[in-house]
Formats: sequence, C-alpha cells, structure tokens
Amino acid sequence: MDTLDATDTTGPTDAVEPSTAPADAVTVVAARIGDATGGLPPGDGVGVFGEVYLQVTDAVTDRLGDEGWFRSPVDVARLSTLFADRFLGALAADASAPPACWRPLLDLRHHPDILPVQFALSGINSHIEHDLPLSVVETCASLECAPDDLAVDFHRINDVLAAVEDRIREELLPLPQELDVTDPLLHLLGSWSIDAARDAAWASARMLWELRDHPEAFAAAAAALDRSTGMVSRCLLTPLAGVSRQRL
Repeated sequence: MDTLDATDTTGPTDAVEPSTAPADAVTVVAARIGDATGGLPPGDGVGVFGEVYLQVTDAVTDRLGDEGWFRSPVDVARLSTLFADRFLGALAADASAPPACWRPLLDLRHHPDILPVQFALSGINSHIEHDLPLSVVETCASLECAPDDLAVDFHRINDVLAAVEDRIREELLPLPQELDVTDPLLHLLGSWSIDAARDAAWASARMLWELRDHPEAFAAAAAALDRSTGMVSRCLLTPLAGVSRQRL
C-alpha cells in the first residue's frame, strides 16, 4: 500500500461509530499502541516513544471527558484513530518499506549514545510533521469537511501536547542547573519546538488538502514532506549521550 495516500492507512482502522463514546474510542487506540510498543527491552527507542504516545492519548482521553473542551469530540476521536494508524502501520511495514520519516527511529532505536528524550522527540517530530497532516486530510475526506472545520479542535490539542511535552522533558532529561548552556545536547533539543511542529503540520495539512484532486502533485508534496521530516528526525537522534556525560 502507498503510505503517502491520504485516503488509505497502513493499520487496521477502527471506525468511530456514533454509538461509541469518543473517550472509549481513544482508549482503544491507546490499547493498540500499548500492544505494539509494550514489553520492548529497556532503552529501545520505539518503546520510549510508545510510552510518550500513551501519555498523549491518556491526556486526550481525559480532555474528551471534559464537556465543552473539544467542539466535536467524535471528530477528535476519528482523527486520533487515523493518526495512530500511521505510526502503527510504520511499525508493521516491512523493514525496507517504512516511511522515510520513521526510518531514523527504527534504524537507531538501540543506539547506546542516544538519550531517551532524543528518541521521544524524534518520534514526536515524525508523527506530527508527517503523519498528522496526512491524517487531517484523511479525516476531512471521511467527514466531507475542510481542514478549517477541524481547526478549533486541532489547536485545542496543542494545549494538551504542550503540557505533555513539558512533562516528558522533565522525566526523560533531568539535568543539573549548573549544566553548561553550550552543551550540544541542550543546543540540539532547544532547536526543536512542538508548537512550531504543530504549526507546520497545520500548514502542510491545508496545502495537501488543496492538492487532493491532483494526485501527482499530492504525491510529490507528500513525498517531500516525508523526506524533510525524516531529516529533522535524524538530526534529533545525533548520538550525544557520551558527550553530555563527559560534561556532567
């Protein structure tokens, strides 16, 4: 299957039925992520990202239970399901066939000099910058609406992700206050922002939506997005643990 086709997914999509509570639908998503990433050896980069992803789905589930937080909880649940399908599809793909954006994490998942926070942020980058725009387009196609109709809820999720990212950095990168501000690890991590990534993902979603009736242009744009996202994800996985340990 062509993973760049916004109307297809690489994993088993669980449709959000009208009778299914949105929070319950996202709980199913979390279970699928847990099944795919749980039980991996300590330090496995995919397992590290899987734990982070579960924190995000738990936070979204909690907010789905807050009446009025999302404008359309059912649409958020649908987007969450299609979004997860792309990550799970990358894991299930043949070793030579995952999207370019996921190859850095899959190839370097056992590298001893890459810190857990780097694995986490690399996975977040791949998922947000590449998978999210395609999932927005796919969701809009299934709902027969434009991305702007999802804008309010899309940006509400930003608040959820920002809180989770802060917690992730604190949990995975406990640093002493006296750490040199020129440390290469701090420089690398400080160069990436989840807010900037979400803004870029929204711009990409709107662009891809406009190209949906032009298959060749859509495929070219999606392929370029895949490659450029992979470049950033690879940079985030620059082996630096040994350098930082020498400075601590």
